[in-house]
Order: sequence, then C-alpha cells, then structure tokens
Amino acid sequence: MINKNTLPTNFLGCESGFEDSDIVIFGAPYDGTTTFRPGTRFAPTAMRTDSIGLETYSPYFDADIADYKIHDYGDLDLPFGSPNKALKMISETSKLIFEKGKKPLMIGGEHLVSLPSIEQAAKLYPNLRIIHFDAHTDLREEYIGEPLSHSTVIRRAWDILGDNRIYQFGIRSGTREEFYWAKDGHTNLCLHNFDTLSNAVSQIGTVPVYLTIDLDVLDPSIFSGTGTPEAGGVTFLELINALKAVSSLNIIGADVVELSPHYDHSGASTAVACKVLREVILAMQNL
Repeated sequence: MINKNTLPTNFLGCESGFEDSDIVIFGAPYDGTTTFRPGTRFAPTAMRTDSIGLETYSPYFDADIADYKIHDYGDLDLPFGSPNKALKMISETSKLIFEKGKKPLMIGGEHLVSLPSIEQAAKLYPNLRIIHFDAHTDLREEYIGEPLSHSTVIRRAWDILGDNRIYQFGIRSGTREEFYWAKDGHTNLCLHNFDTLSNAVSQIGTVPVYLTIDLDVLDPSIFSGTGTPEAGGVTFLELINALKAVSSLNIIGADVVELSPHYDHSGASTAVACKVLREVILAMQNL
C-alpha cells in the first residue's frame, strides 16, 4: 500500500530550485470551456502522483531528466467560474518564467490554457512558430458565440501570429469550415499523422518554437482518458518519434493538455501522459 504522506508533490525528478532551473513546470487545472466531457482540471495532480511509477531515464532519448535542472512550480489556483481571470493568471505565470530566462512547461487542463502562454511567448519572440499535435483543428472562430474556448485556441493563436507560422499534425476532426480555412494557407495542416513533420523542422530551422500537445492526438485505444476521444489517432511510438524529430528545434516553451484521468479507471492514460511529459522535457533540452 502506498503511504499518502510519501506521494510526490513534484513531477518525478523535477526537484531543482526555481532560480537554478532551465525548465519550469506548472499546472493549469482549468476546464471551464470543455464542450463534451469535463475533468482535465484533475490532470496535473494525477500526473504528479502517478509519476512515482516512472523512471527518470528515457531509453527513447538515451537521456535522464535527473541530469537536468527542472523546477515544478506547482498548480495555479485558478477560478473555475472566471475564464478571463484564469487566463490572466496563466499569462502572469508564463511571463514571470520567460522574464527569468527560463522555459515554461505547462500541464493542462483543457487546451484553452495554452493561449496566454503562447501570447507571452509571441511578445518575447516576434518570429515565433507553433507546432501543434492534436486530433482536432481547434480553428473555430467561436463556439456557441464564445471566442475563447478549447475549440478556438489555435484560431486565437493565429490572430496573434498570422499565416504560415502554425504547423498542425495528427488532425482528424473539425468542421468543414475549419479544414477549408486551414487549407487556404492560414496554417500548415498535416492530416492524421506526422508525415510532413521533417519538412516543417527543416523550414523552421533555428526560429523559436512553442510546442503544444493535445494528448488526444493519440488513438483512443492507447489514450482513452480524454474529454473528446477521436478514432484514427497516432500510436505512442509515433508520438515519441515526432518528439525526437522536434527536439532539434529551438523549443522555448511547451504544454501537454487534455488528460481527463477519471475516464480511464485503469490508470493507463495517466501513465501515458506522464511518459509523454518526460519525453517533452528531454525534447526541450535540444538533444
């Protein structure tokens, strides 16, 4: 039996002080605009707890997160009834981390939590690019009259960055209008898989990149613990190989979002999310 008093308060191996660290993890437990099944607010705590079952060493990268300076800032105390206040708190935290010369790595939460971190990254890096792994386009102009939603987050990011700055992979769900809008040249859209990722990496070169990963990019047979599962997703190893491909880029910030742990009572989805987060940490080291 696990002694609850010994459960980790930090993600495994991320125990360095804030000032000494290169990467700062923080949780954004917010799901106030979830359009189907809520529950992503519970992901950061679940991932920290279950990370006790994970090794710090990654055989995929042949690297160990224990060799790097990583700080776990904890979870933000976000108000569920006030999306604007929640987004402001995330923005202020991301700004603090960026201003200290560090890289934010956010654990969501629904996908809308990515927006304020992207906004702060764009202020600091005017030539910013986004790499987006997801099942969904997230390019709606609004959802039921609301422009701020997990269904609109990448469209709001486009409002900030403009055309040819956003690269989307694994996409297999969205409205017809979203797909047509993307194909008009507004984003670089790769359907179903990562087939064009190597081309994107070559195009981006050394330009700063924000990496946002919606875990429902994975097939539901691998990752069922999410609010809007979509059949036809990528495999775990395909996602890991994609992370290895982007590790050569200048990743200045990232997030991992949309785990809803209680929809998978086996705990497998949380275990997958923990492992993905470990690999993202290593990808951000530019190995």
